[in-house]
Amino acid sequence: MSTKLQYLADAHNARFGTSGVRGLVTDLSDAVCYAYAQAFLRSVAAASPRIVVGHDLRPSSPRIAAACIQAIRDAGHEAIFVGALPTPALAYYCALHGAAGIVVTGSHIPFDRNGIKFYRADGEIDKADEQAILDAEVAVPEALSPAPLPAVDAAALEAYVARYTDFFGESSLAGMRVALYEHSSVARDVLRTVFERLGAEVLSLGRTDTFVPIDTEAVRAEDIAQAHAWAQAHRFDAIVSTDGDADRPLIGDETGTWLRGDVVGILCAQYLQADVVVTPVSSNTAVEKCGAFRQVVRTRIGSPYVIAGMDAHRGVGRVVGYEANGGFLLGSDVERAGAVLKALPTRDSLLPMLALLAMARDKGCRMSQLGDALPRRFTASDRIQNVPTEFSRALIARLQQAPVEAAALMAPEGGEVTTIDTTDGLRAHFATGAIVHLRPSGNAPELRCYAEAEDQSRARALCDTCLARIAATL
Repeated sequence: MSTKLQYLADAHNARFGTSGVRGLVTDLSDAVCYAYAQAFLRSVAAASPRIVVGHDLRPSSPRIAAACIQAIRDAGHEAIFVGALPTPALAYYCALHGAAGIVVTGSHIPFDRNGIKFYRADGEIDKADEQAILDAEVAVPEALSPAPLPAVDAAALEAYVARYTDFFGESSLAGMRVALYEHSSVARDVLRTVFERLGAEVLSLGRTDTFVPIDTEAVRAEDIAQAHAWAQAHRFDAIVSTDGDADRPLIGDETGTWLRGDVVGILCAQYLQADVVVTPVSSNTAVEKCGAFRQVVRTRIGSPYVIAGMDAHRGVGRVVGYEANGGFLLGSDVERAGAVLKALPTRDSLLPMLALLAMARDKGCRMSQLGDALPRRFTASDRIQNVPTEFSRALIARLQQAPVEAAALMAPEGGEVTTIDTTDGLRAHFATGAIVHLRPSGNAPELRCYAEAEDQSRARALCDTCLARIAATL
């Protein structure tokens, strides 16, 4: 019996968020995952004879991948299983071979949740594709029993490594020492391979088989302390890590201080000599104030919106995008010293890592000095977990209509609210120059807060005190 996928998704609380389907592992049953893969094939990828499938290192990911592969085979398509590898590596392989793709990953969210991301041959699906998938009719076999996962095709991983070693050059990082916080990142081995082929010495730290939910926007206090401790115990030029599926970087300097993702984005865009930069409304305003780019385009939060912004400016010089989480998107080809880096319009963690390391080497400076020339604007972000989305939306709707209440709750010492931006959530600009931004997460029951100010301690205080006042009302 067939049914619209939307009904099945709602019944199991497995819905699209800012990037892909997300839900509790208990809700992402074999039947639900089979149905999503079937709907994708019928509505978006019908013309793709081959479907590339990969996953992250979450305990539940291989099972979900097997259910998706079963749907692919039952629909008469060929499944190319590339195993555990970074999401951008799968997206790149899809682009090289004109194939659609499915990645099983929950990215940075806790391991009791997981998700599925879908790719056309030309990149991530967009919001229209998401709706088409939800509108598709699906029919799940009553006795669904997915076959074991097939053998891994290693070609996708090899192509991803070659993408960066060919562009940067095999001795480009010679003499540099890079600390790699491996944890449970699906990229922990491929990062070592790339850094070593580019000539760097790699120090492996923090490897674990227990899944660690690294959120590159809201870095955990223990990861901040651990990076500083490692810097005291070891000498390195930079420390790097990623979230679970390696589409978001975590980059630290020689002191173990993690760089903000939106600062990483600005520096990477400068290294690539971008003309147009597309970034969400939550990113640091230093991108406009630095004057390095011909045009800055602001969007809602989520890679589909950044990609749409890049598409709208294609052909206007070098177009790039980045998010406040540090994920970097390449909207056009980049040529440098005779080598060409092909466009990859999906979040990637490796490009900004290599760009910042190469930038420090070219300038003969430390990683901690790369941002010295940027305008003095600092950001901080955090979240309250386990907050019903309905509560967050109601709070934001109320504050939009009550600027005095918004000022008292969000930044009572910020002065009056001068501007309210509702592009995505509620972003309030205050007379003192402070900015506080509230929005519900699109991936989990969380309320996120982003703050910006003239110094780091002030930005941190704005974020923390705003969330504390909201938490007191729960």
